[in-house]
Amino acid sequence: MIILVIIIPLITGILVPVIPFQKRWQKEVFLETAVVLNSILVWYLLLHHSTSTFLLAHFTGDLNISFRVDGVSMVFAGLVSALWPFATLYAFEYMTKEEHENVFFLFYTLTYGVTLGIALAANLLTMYFFYELLTLVTVPLVMHTLTREAVLASRKYLYYSLGGAAFAFLGLIMVIVYGTTTDFILGGVLDPAKINGKTNVLLLIYVMAFLGFGVKAAVCPFNSWLPQAGVAPTPVTALLHAVAVVKSGAFAIIRLTYFSFGTDFLKGTWAQDVVMAIVMFTIIYGCSRAVKETHIKRRLAYSTISNLSYILFGVVIMTPLGLAAALTHLVFHAVMKICSFFCAGAIMHQTDRHYVRELDGLGYKMPCVFGIFAISAFALMGVPGLAGFISKWNLAQAAVESENPLAWGGIACLLVSALLTAIYMLTIVVRAFFPGKDFDYAKVEGAKDPNWQMLVPLFVFTLFIIYFGLCSQPIVDFFSNVAIGNA
Repeated sequence: MIILVIIIPLITGILVPVIPFQKRWQKEVFLETAVVLNSILVWYLLLHHSTSTFLLAHFTGDLNISFRVDGVSMVFAGLVSALWPFATLYAFEYMTKEEHENVFFLFYTLTYGVTLGIALAANLLTMYFFYELLTLVTVPLVMHTLTREAVLASRKYLYYSLGGAAFAFLGLIMVIVYGTTTDFILGGVLDPAKINGKTNVLLLIYVMAFLGFGVKAAVCPFNSWLPQAGVAPTPVTALLHAVAVVKSGAFAIIRLTYFSFGTDFLKGTWAQDVVMAIVMFTIIYGCSRAVKETHIKRRLAYSTISNLSYILFGVVIMTPLGLAAALTHLVFHAVMKICSFFCAGAIMHQTDRHYVRELDGLGYKMPCVFGIFAISAFALMGVPGLAGFISKWNLAQAAVESENPLAWGGIACLLVSALLTAIYMLTIVVRAFFPGKDFDYAKVEGAKDPNWQMLVPLFVFTLFIIYFGLCSQPIVDFFSNVAIGNA
């Protein structure tokens, strides 16, 4: 079954432009049925998984394409499969105003299968293969509108991704040469007998591979592709910024750090200090740029840059508590950010307004969208009772208990980021609901909330945000067990 959940989205995507649908609703039913069915199969697989490995292809020696379910893959695959059906439903209404719909859903659905390939990879080679494939299937999505801006954005995304993959490839080679296996094993696979005085070289390669995988996770200085990718349709940018691409980068770094090189080898070294300094700088840089940005989607893109490094901050603490906190924010941020992006997409779809200065008074005409956006804003700020507070608290706790002075400095970065997040998110909410006494409401005449295909995903994500904020203990306990290898 493990290979089936990867193949179904691939076949479904390929069939979209092939099947001669007579009516649009037939295509929608076909796509949503296939995606929902696949998500059900994924969850059945995760809840009834075995520790066995499925071998798809063997090359030579220890090199093969194979898949396996472990605790970390359960987190990522579960996240992707839970969000994709709602994202697809949202895309149906959004794409009514876009062209080349069949091509869009072709690559959109292919991305689902490829992302699951990354999540369920049993070894570094398999993950790297699907990681590269993810670039190829998402470039057409970024370029979808075929405007000059879209073409330039897709080129930058492609160049950055290929450059990052080259750096990541060095990490793969080093694991092959100096490791006992390429399989993912918690604690790492490096063979001390093979290292023999090459510690600094391996640490350098780790930093380079970290930055290579970090391109998709938008770490500084390789993050400029992400705001530019906002020219893509909102269903694309939401998945780029919340689920598929950026989270694949963070997931790959988790695998690289904890399952390939190993924290026993990395912790306390100059390499840990370097990558921690990079992610701390990225946290502040991303939210600082978000405050300055006036375009709605680009503002949320810079927010994503900052929040992704929250996840990586937990990763580079290099403790089980740090990994558990990273997994918590990986999941919770995905829900918060896809919710805020879908709100932004609904605003742009309904009003054709793209800048913060154009949102005055819209809260009264689109109360559902802006009310939900406000909840996602409070969650991203870290307001108690919502999902963001839980993950940020866990990150701060992991930093304190790590006894790493540099990690303690990371807590200050989290606090500064929370303040800046309040500024750039609440500015939108305040302008929408409190435009001023002299505001002419005739300027927003005709604006209204979208129909159910957009609103249902928004309400579901809002419920997740609130539920995770109030009842997070079971899932946090699960992440803790994953971090120590008990899940």
